[in-house]
Amino acid sequence: MTRVKEFNLPDLGEGLTEGEILKWLVSVGDTIELNQPIVEVETAKAAVEIPAKWAGQVRAIFHDEGTVVEVGTPIISIDTDPGAGELPEPSAESLAAVQVAPAEGMVEPGMTGGHNPGGRTAVLVGYGPRTAAAKRRPRKAAGAPAAAAAPAPTAPAAPTMPMMPAMPAMPAVPTVPARPAAPAASNGSAAPVAGVLAKPPVRKLARDLGVDLAGLTGSGPQGSITRDDVHLAAAGAAAPEAPAVGPAMAAPSFGPDREQRIPVKGVRKITAANMVASAFTAPHVTLFHTVDMTRSIKALNRLRALPQWRDTRVSPLLLVARAVLLATARHPMVNSTWAGDEIVVKEYVNLGIAAATDRGLIVPNIKDAGRLTLHELAEAMTGLVRTAKAGRTSPADMTGGTFTITNVGVFGVDTGTPILPPGESAILAFGAVRETPWMHKGKIRPRQVTTLGLSFDHRIIDGELGARFIRDVGDFLTDPEATLLAWT
Repeated sequence: MTRVKEFNLPDLGEGLTEGEILKWLVSVGDTIELNQPIVEVETAKAAVEIPAKWAGQVRAIFHDEGTVVEVGTPIISIDTDPGAGELPEPSAESLAAVQVAPAEGMVEPGMTGGHNPGGRTAVLVGYGPRTAAAKRRPRKAAGAPAAAAAPAPTAPAAPTMPMMPAMPAMPAVPTVPARPAAPAASNGSAAPVAGVLAKPPVRKLARDLGVDLAGLTGSGPQGSITRDDVHLAAAGAAAPEAPAVGPAMAAPSFGPDREQRIPVKGVRKITAANMVASAFTAPHVTLFHTVDMTRSIKALNRLRALPQWRDTRVSPLLLVARAVLLATARHPMVNSTWAGDEIVVKEYVNLGIAAATDRGLIVPNIKDAGRLTLHELAEAMTGLVRTAKAGRTSPADMTGGTFTITNVGVFGVDTGTPILPPGESAILAFGAVRETPWMHKGKIRPRQVTTLGLSFDHRIIDGELGARFIRDVGDFLTDPEATLLAWT
């Protein structure tokens, strides 16, 4: 078994094709353990930590933080036997001996995706073993000059992000110079046809757009053609050079034109695509309802005083969530999906809570929230938001939502007209709770008042159903104790 192994960026699940390296958790020269987290990568779904497939010493890191890397591209090399002495001088034989991550059926015992002696399979959630066979690098041609002595193998050229200018990044991790591109399909990520290196989805896109791949210069790994290359060709533009990765900056950096250009990628990119698809697919209607929440605020204060609630975060959003769950049970059509020739009504409620994070807005959801007690719901909401703000939300937690609440009130906003998350038929905006002059028992008194905004898919929910639903949510928030007794 060769000592130095290269670890390729794995497919982190659901057909994702690339990821951005957010942070290296190790440096060149570090000694690492099996399954130790080595890098944090952000995909269009979430930020995840990837563990090491081997124990050993880090010999090279091929991509800086902030680089977008395609799945299957080597990102790090590890010396699995650092105690065996110095590595030999690079030669035609030794350069051909560096291994990539083993494929399924070839994973060594104890590695992620492999079988341990006890029979357990170690697999990271959302990250399975590769299905393509591992391939060695091709040997140097006869007569090629020997490479100078180096402490580690050299790195592949970083893939480009066409049309995206440079953005500030975290301080660079020490790397080695880029190595020459390997022959086509050397890592099994794409197959050349008629001298062109491109993946099947890219070829299909080119056919659909009428682009001749033979006339393009690829900007991906090993010169492969990417989807962005095809889009640029279709628009009649030439692909720009790869953006440089600069040092981190505390404030926005503006150029001579007093403009800053921010690459659209990761969570922001998928969110934008989803919102456009939703806005121009589902006919949106929004209703507003102003509610006196004074009794709800008093009920929350009584909850906080109970011994079993003293360590639990309690906020008005908790009662809004409970109101939504109870109102959904009374009006099941609100918790449904438009499926073309049918409407799918769900008995379960996967309650989404929109969370603003440094990487953009995400909407993780609480599975089957309607079956939780109020205390369990409070704990689930606290954990969901904490995980989201830490950038640790898993892809599974951001899929399958059936109803969403967006709490715009935390920003001092009264309400809004939110856009539906794809696949959902309604979303509720919860505005700021303000002390407001309010007519109460025949007199104007200061009361705790909020405004709710319900956006819904008019193909499923008509005005009457939408009005009844938001009225029920408001009734619960006006007097939660009496309403709960009346409804259950």
